[in-house]
This record gives sequence, structure tokens and C-alpha cells, in this order.
Amino acid sequence: MKVSELMSANAVSISPDETAALAARLLCRYNIGSLPVCTSDGSVRGVVTDRDITTRVVAAGADPGTTPVRRIMSRSVITVGPGEDVERACQLMSDAQIRRLPVTSGGRLVGVLSLGDMARASACGEEAARALSEISANLRER
Repeated sequence: MKVSELMSANAVSISPDETAALAARLLCRYNIGSLPVCTSDGSVRGVVTDRDITTRVVAAGADPGTTPVRRIMSRSVITVGPGEDVERACQLMSDAQIRRLPVTSGGRLVGVLSLGDMARASACGEEAARALSEISANLRER
């Protein structure tokens, strides 16, 4: 099965120039844990998570209303192409200990693939469960 068959094509993203406060509101509104950070042409520049906001803004005593996303985002982003096999995406998630992968084509964001997307597909349920188990086990070891 291909990533394009399972990914969410209507991915919510944020500009690096927007604030951490807006990122937090988007994460809450859409009930998601991370946002791809993209330039106006759709190029992925990073990812910002709810944890980034908590640890790099709130815990650091910074103002979420003035702190730009570019200062708190993770810049090393692992992506997958829409034509990749879901099994490859699972392996990437497991290796990188992440639950969501931006899907890019030609360097531009075209969607997001999550473990939840894979778990909802009966053909991928075992792969998603395996990846989640490996991610959770590695997080407990830290």
C-alpha cells in the first residue's frame, strides 16, 4: 500500500514567521500534536510540536505571543514521498521515534501520514501497531 492512499491530504501547516501562540491554537483546534513549518511556496522547513511549545517557550519563560515558530521548531525533518510504501514510512517513524511524517513531493508539503492513519487501514494495522510499540518502548527507556 502506498503512502498516498492513507495520508491526510489537507495538512495543517504554519509559517516560520508565525507565533508559538498561533501554533498552539492550531494544534488545539485540529487536535494534532505537530505542525509542519512551511514557507509560502509549501517547502517544509521544520516541524513544531506541542512539546516544543511547552519546553522551548512556556518552560523557558518566553512570550508565546511574540516568539516566532522559527526559533522553536525542529529543523531536521524526516519526510516521505506519496509513492513510498507504507511499510517504509513505518520504518522511518520507528527509527526516528515519531508518530507523524510530512509527505512531500518535489520538496513541497502534500500531506501528513500518522500512525493513526495507518491504524485505521486494516491492511496496515499490524505495521502501525509494531511501529507504535517500538516508539513507546524506546521512549520508556529514555
